[in-house]
Amino acid sequence: MRAARLIKMVLLLQARPSMTGPELAQELEVSERTVARDVLSLSEVGVPVYADRGRSGGYRLIGGYRTRLTGLGRSEAEALFLSGVPSALREMGLADAASAARLKVSAALLPELRDAATGAAQRFHLDAPAWYQEPRTPPLLPAVAGAVWDDRRITARYLRKDTEVERQLEPYGLVLKAGVWYLAARAQGDFRVYRVDRFTAVDVPDGREDGREDGGEDGAEGPTGDGGRFIRDEAFDLPAFWAERAAQFARSLLREEVVIRLSALGVRRLPHVTERAAAEEAIDAARSGDGPDAQGRLTVRLAVESAEVAYAQLLGLGPEGEVLHPPALRERFAAAARRTAALYA
Repeated sequence: MRAARLIKMVLLLQARPSMTGPELAQELEVSERTVARDVLSLSEVGVPVYADRGRSGGYRLIGGYRTRLTGLGRSEAEALFLSGVPSALREMGLADAASAARLKVSAALLPELRDAATGAAQRFHLDAPAWYQEPRTPPLLPAVAGAVWDDRRITARYLRKDTEVERQLEPYGLVLKAGVWYLAARAQGDFRVYRVDRFTAVDVPDGREDGREDGGEDGAEGPTGDGGRFIRDEAFDLPAFWAERAAQFARSLLREEVVIRLSALGVRRLPHVTERAAAEEAIDAARSGDGPDAQGRLTVRLAVESAEVAYAQLLGLGPEGEVLHPPALRERFAAAARRTAALYA
């Protein structure tokens, strides 16, 4: 246990220019006194840990001391950081182990490869929870992925309804959602989302005109990139962008409204049987409005995709929810209740 902690301390100090005693204590989950003892132990075995005194002091490694994973190139390092799905790791209780592994790799990489983790995360994002079907691989996905990885513009032909259109795109990132691949790309200055399986053709510059690939005069990029490359907007955050667009899409589907009276148990169940964000928004609005009635029941106005979808979803509430509006949906639930009662008569 102590040996592992000492190794982690060295890796932390390799990854950062300097760390204070409190910072190390928090990372290692020990006291500052233990940190001081560990630093002394490392010094005794020849690890050059130097302590700067004073308010702005801390611990740092001197003399260029480090361990390295030799022979690891940029593409290999970036691929390595794609090997874990954070949400799945958290649910399996492996987040700490994965974090420690990434820390060890980051500390061992050459300085010019330290941004590999960030570069990979901003180009590929897997949105996996709650979906169970196998992904379908569009035939043009490899070409699109190559352009995303290499920051190259593409000319794509795309099916929009029954019309084929052509677009000049700056491909920023790929997302796999419910077995479908989506491309986040900038077109005419705006970020948009495209389904990759609707691309009918993709033209990617081969880069031979790019000085960085063929040994041109200086390999420098102009203000808008060379050889088909574009300059990425460093403020673009792929996971945050996808979360926002997914929420917008979900809201756009909710075009009708139903009114339901819920028991306390029904309030707790509603987010589990219908669209969660819409359910939570409806519950919050009802609580801040009239609130529960004398029997503790809460009347909510819920946005739904359609009456048909609402019927299928709200049946899951059983007797904990009473549909009040629209009348046709209420009668349908009443008929279902009568049939169910007859089955158990």
